[in-house]
Amino acid sequence: MLIADDQPHILDALEILLAPEGYRIERASSPRMVLEALQCGNYDALLIDLNYTRDTTSGREGLDLLSQIQAMDSQAPVIVMTAWANVDVAVEAMRRGARDFIQKPWDNVRLLTILRTQIDLYHAVRKAQHLEAENRLLRAEGLPEMIATAPAMQPVLATIARIGPSGANVLITGEHGTGKEVVAQTLHRLSSRAPRSLVAVNTGALPEGTFESELFGHVKGAFTDARTDRIGRFELADGGTLFLDEIANVPLRQQARLLRVLESGEMERVGSSKTRRVDVRVLSATNANLQTEVEEGRFRADLLFRLNTVEIHLPPLRERREDIPLLAAHFLARYAQRYRKPVSAIAPTALQAMMQHDWPGNVRELDHTMERAVLMARGGQIEVSDLGLNKARVSSSSLEEMSLESVESILIRKALARCHGNVSQAAEALGLSRGALYRRMEKYGL
Repeated sequence: MLIADDQPHILDALEILLAPEGYRIERASSPRMVLEALQCGNYDALLIDLNYTRDTTSGREGLDLLSQIQAMDSQAPVIVMTAWANVDVAVEAMRRGARDFIQKPWDNVRLLTILRTQIDLYHAVRKAQHLEAENRLLRAEGLPEMIATAPAMQPVLATIARIGPSGANVLITGEHGTGKEVVAQTLHRLSSRAPRSLVAVNTGALPEGTFESELFGHVKGAFTDARTDRIGRFELADGGTLFLDEIANVPLRQQARLLRVLESGEMERVGSSKTRRVDVRVLSATNANLQTEVEEGRFRADLLFRLNTVEIHLPPLRERREDIPLLAAHFLARYAQRYRKPVSAIAPTALQAMMQHDWPGNVRELDHTMERAVLMARGGQIEVSDLGLNKARVSSSSLEEMSLESVESILIRKALARCHGNVSQAAEALGLSRGALYRRMEKYGL
């Protein structure tokens, strides 16, 4: 850390406070010395005074120094301090890039808290930028990409690396929005089936009447609207991978047909007696507890055994908060490019707000939040106000001014938050079927 003040006793006091906390301190007594130090080394934080000439109290020297620091490193975490604090100086310091503002004499606990927070955010942003650069290289080489460095995700990555090339059926579990489809895509890319198709189908959104036709296809005349032959998802995925999302929603009477294909590789299109053989690796996903579904008679135990040769459980985002800055930077780069907006950074206050949010919708909610933030951003970086995370409590008077869709979206968000992202529980609380809730969630981007 670089500390700068023209009074030696201030520097001594700061070093006495900070050294026992594990900080390695370098000192400067003038703006010139600060700039020279920055040219020679990198710092995790800078704590600088705003006044360096004893007969000045305007803070102009420090403000000019801030501008010069920003020109050298726009992401340097600078905390400013002065004995002559006023609102105008504080606002101007923050406008010029200061991360926070301390008034002398300082409060030790507050100063240490600010320093820890800003250093943690600084490292998180740097790490996110490094990971995004690595991911760009991976994408250029056509290799799988997963953003996961949190300790909770390391067992997931290890399992994917081991069983990805195997061709085994995999059951991917976890709350809604945790990234189960991304895991499926990664497993497919790691396998020998990668040159062939990965076919995805959301079984939770399929009406029961069309379930068989969607998965197994049909022949002309099989039912009223069957005007031509149609290939089902299993045939489309022949030689490749079939991803069955929300597998718990497969109707019980359809599970037998699904089991037969998994056991024998044989199937018939609806309305046909001709048996066809398919070679498909099946990856399935659910946020339900399938063992509980089996015990309550809603899911076949023999089908579960076929699906979960290996099970991968994805932790919710609130249990892998270390990945939030990395994921946010990834989504920022994606949407800035898509919408052609010159947004390239996330303000530390915005990143801090994201770190403190519970994310009931997990990674998918973060994805949509960053898309909105890029669209709403007015400058080169995302601010707290762009995120829209702090939802105001809805009053009865405001309800009268809202559309039915807006109210429904809020109620679904609240139900998901209460149920910690468990869609089955949220659907029950809302009086909806699980499939109906999924369709509404897709509609509102939840």
